[in-house]
Amino acid sequence: MDTEPDIGAPDMTGRGGSGDERCRERHRGLWTEEPAVRPRMPDPVRAAAVRAWIIVAVTLIEAMVAFLCTLAGSWFAFPAVLSTVASTVVATWSVLDVWVTRQVWNQRNGVVSEPSSTARALRRERRRARREARRAERSRPPGRRLSEA
Repeated sequence: MDTEPDIGAPDMTGRGGSGDERCRERHRGLWTEEPAVRPRMPDPVRAAAVRAWIIVAVTLIEAMVAFLCTLAGSWFAFPAVLSTVASTVVATWSVLDVWVTRQVWNQRNGVVSEPSSTARALRRERRRARREARRAERSRPPGRRLSEA
């Protein structure tokens, strides 16, 4: 009788089966995967959104510093206010960039939910042309196919 436990699957609880399986049953992960409520944003749009959030956050911090320096009567108040005004213009531009990037991505990739979408009609025409090409190739005699030439 061999009393040593199997090295590949140690039995820590005294029950049969591998220890890894029991550990998975006993411990759940740090998080659970849940389906997303909204689909993920396209990469260019998400990059523009992250950039805009960072710029807006820096602008708000800069505005707070300018406000506090103004209250304290510091010499840094005037340059901080000028910098905040410039940052506000940049932040506005970056938020508009998110909107423009989203619109451009939608136009280029044909993501329009209307049934009369131009992109959808183009895809339909391409599918129809591919089907007709396949039918034409199938109707040719076996020795005359384009793919074999």
